[in-house]
Amino acid sequence: MSLELKVKKFIEEEQLLQQDDHLLIAVSGGVDSMALLHYFVKTKEQWGITVEAVHVDHMLRGEASAEDRAFVQKYCDEYGVYLYAKAIPIPEIMALENGNTQLICRRERYQYFKEIMEQTDARKLVTAHHADDQLESVLMALTKNATINGMQGIRSQRIFEGKTLIRPFLTVTKSEIREYLLKQGIDYREDASNAKDTYVRNRFRHHVVPLLEAENPRVTEQVTHFTKQLQEDDAYLMTLAKDVFSRTVKRIDGNTYSMEIKALQLVPLALQRRLILILLNYLYKDSNTIQSYALLTSISKLCDTTAGYAEVHLPEDFIAVRRYGKLMIQKKELFEGQASFENKIISTANGWTTLTNGERLCVVELPDLSSEMLTDTAQLFYFNASKLQLPLYVRARKEGDRMLLKGMDQPKRLSRLFIDEKIPLNERNSWPLLISQSDEVVAVIGVRMGMFFSTSPQPNDDTVLIVD
Repeated sequence: MSLELKVKKFIEEEQLLQQDDHLLIAVSGGVDSMALLHYFVKTKEQWGITVEAVHVDHMLRGEASAEDRAFVQKYCDEYGVYLYAKAIPIPEIMALENGNTQLICRRERYQYFKEIMEQTDARKLVTAHHADDQLESVLMALTKNATINGMQGIRSQRIFEGKTLIRPFLTVTKSEIREYLLKQGIDYREDASNAKDTYVRNRFRHHVVPLLEAENPRVTEQVTHFTKQLQEDDAYLMTLAKDVFSRTVKRIDGNTYSMEIKALQLVPLALQRRLILILLNYLYKDSNTIQSYALLTSISKLCDTTAGYAEVHLPEDFIAVRRYGKLMIQKKELFEGQASFENKIISTANGWTTLTNGERLCVVELPDLSSEMLTDTAQLFYFNASKLQLPLYVRARKEGDRMLLKGMDQPKRLSRLFIDEKIPLNERNSWPLLISQSDEVVAVIGVRMGMFFSTSPQPNDDTVLIVD
């Protein structure tokens, strides 16, 4: 099958193009991007699209870089394609930042692409990633961290700055691209850095891929099928995970999230991992952070048990904490600077009150209780408002605190209750307590409820406390 037919079939299967699309094609002047640009120049009437090009000179190869730009400009002038081009002083930026050359180039290049997408009516950015790139990406992911996302390789399309980035060449190989340009009589530029083993991708390209192709000449095609199946399976599992996420994970405020560990443990491991990945996608923008195997594993281990207190420090000053049988993720300064529970008022007029440990409390009159107010994890405690006058308060423990429990003549010291309930020592002073107007402890939230509360409504009960 010719390159043209392969690409057409792939575009149709993946629904990469629509009538009247305005494409912005990233062109370096190399064999891949020149073939990509030429393909769309030749087929734009067939697809009913508008084609423009964008080029970045990284200024890393002196005169050769400038010649690349002139080469691309010459082609565009000849075929009537408008070219957006910019020289970016990468050497100067590297001197200031002392960072990774490839990462800086990519960041600056895509920043320029973003600017042009915003300036124009272009709906889609098009890049020339092909089947060989897919094979190299999977091999690199396998040797680096082998995460769920990494092993899926390069996707045919993704969201880019509110628009779309598409990769129509993912099913064609480098050799097919070269053959296509040769038949079309189109020249291209060779980047001398592609021959060096300085970069990881080049080392795989020069030394590992040839060995695999010697074993199986169709290995690139096999990996293309493999990544497609993984992506399809993952898409289905992510749909399930998102549904569970919406029912399991609570966003308290800003970047603070909590979930009941028992609820997480009830779902299969495949969904547990994806729940954590969804959470990481909310917290981070960097794909390397989101796909970190170590990060995924450390958060998963926190959820192996509901007992005790544990914490894991995450990138960008986030912290994951296990306590009260919950997993909570928030900024470190919020965790360290959490105010006491003083002045949290619980009444029928307040609606839901969220505590710093992620628990939510709500008091409603019994006739007003509705199923819409309840989640799968909500607990109901009934009481008589004339015996336990509202509003109630939430605070942390004080020296000498006691609570009267059902069946007991004398109130029990909270220090003893915490020991009996095996509450970790370092959590006892911050555990939320429900307090009456006379400053008596009437409940230890999430541990024990005092004598005023019942789990089923008694004849004189007229109010209910919802703990979620």
